Amino acid sequence: MGTLKDRLNDDLHTAMKSRDELITSTLRMALSAVRTAEVAGDEARELSDDEVLAVLTKEAKKRREAATAFAGAGRDDQAAKETAEGEVLDRYLPKQLTDAEIAELVGQALAAGGFTSKGQMGPAMKAAQAAVAGRAEGGRVAAEVRRRLN
Repeated sequence: MGTLKDRLNDDLHTAMKSRDELITSTLRMALSAVRTAEVAGDEARELSDDEVLAVLTKEAKKRREAATAFAGAGRDDQAAKETAEGEVLDRYLPKQLTDAEIAELVGQALAAGGFTSKGQMGPAMKAAQAAVAGRAEGGRVAAEVRRRLN
């Protein structure tokens, strides 16, 4: 099996051949973001699958936020487009955890680290983020950590 970036490129070529404009434009945008991340910094380098996954997660989050903003402004057509792009990106991301799964993992991480007060929010978040391993948005994890540390 190839890398995630190879899979994105292969899927882009397939979408181009089938003339699927939504998938083609979304994957072009995603690959552009990956290439930008590859050349950021002092020298160009190849991103690992985890780093490519982080870029895709960031792009998917941008799409969700943009869809919410467009919907709030009454631009339903643009909101639908952003939502559709986010759904294409979600195919490449790990399945997101449910609220119950987040609560369980956060509870285990806080208990293992002995975190009990709000003053330990930073280290508690680090432990909780490691426990969920990119399978949930940081805001959802932070809300659960805050709830448990109160």
